[in-house]
Amino acid sequence: MAESSPTPKAAETETKLSTSVPTKPLNCFSGAFVSGSLALLLYRLAHSIAITFAHKPVTSDNITVLKISVAVRTLVVGMVALGAGVFGLAAVGLAALGVQILIQRLLGKRSPADE
Repeated sequence: MAESSPTPKAAETETKLSTSVPTKPLNCFSGAFVSGSLALLLYRLAHSIAITFAHKPVTSDNITVLKISVAVRTLVVGMVALGAGVFGLAAVGLAALGVQILIQRLLGKRSPADE
C-alpha cells in the first residue's frame, strides 16, 4: 500500500492550528468579569426561584404528586445553582490566570506558550 503525502491544504491547516496566540491579561480579566457576572445573575435567579417555591407550597393529598413536585423543584434550583457554580469557578480561574500572566510579564519570564 502506497503512503500518501499530506496535501498542501492539510499542511496549511496544520500550520495554522499549531501557531497559538499568546494569552493576554486583559482577555483573562474581561472573561472573568463576564463569567462572574453570569455567575452572580444565576445565583440571584436560583435564590429567587427557591424563595418563590418556598412561598407557594404544593397542595395535594396525593403522595406521588408531592414527591414529583419536590423532585422537580429540587432539580430546577439545583441546575441553576450548578450553572452559577460553574461560571463562578470559571471566573476565579480566569482571574487567577490573568494575575499569573501579569506577574510573569512584570518579572520578565516567558511562558511556555510564548516559546
